[in-house]
Amino acid sequence: MAKLIAKTYGEALFEAALEKGKIDEMYEEVQGIQTVLSDNPKLVKLFNHPNIIKEEKLQVVEAVFAGRLSQEMMGFLRIVIEKGRQGELDGIFAWFIARLKEHKRIGIAYVTSAVELSGGQKKQVEEKLLATTAYEAFEIHFSVDAELIGGLVIRIGDRVVDSSIKSRLYEMRKELMKIQLN
Repeated sequence: MAKLIAKTYGEALFEAALEKGKIDEMYEEVQGIQTVLSDNPKLVKLFNHPNIIKEEKLQVVEAVFAGRLSQEMMGFLRIVIEKGRQGELDGIFAWFIARLKEHKRIGIAYVTSAVELSGGQKKQVEEKLLATTAYEAFEIHFSVDAELIGGLVIRIGDRVVDSSIKSRLYEMRKELMKIQLN
């Protein structure tokens, strides 16, 4: 249910931004709201408190964000609060950002290696990803997992390319287990 809410509201925000020609402005505002909410957990608690009425929550939004956000974003926040969906703002904004990046053809990749990659190696990975996908740019998150032994595991969306030695050894083990000894 939460995923459906995030998709519905996130898509509506994206479509409004696209229609108004304010994609970049809305993206900056979303990032600003995310920063304010992450820096102020008491504000999030207030928004999600069941005993605080919607009108008071709307007054807080006006006090915190009025003059700092566009009319479109203020209207969006009002709708979210009036519908009681303020607890889903993280998911809504995540959906909006993912949709925006897809629209701009910016891929998000997660690359795991057995050892820390050098700057040149990271650049090679990015160039290879750009050459083999339809994306024009990449946001790459690198991490290290020594259990891989060697190679890389690359995840883009729901696609995974696993060229790690760990997975190759596992596959060889499975094949060897199939062989019956006489």
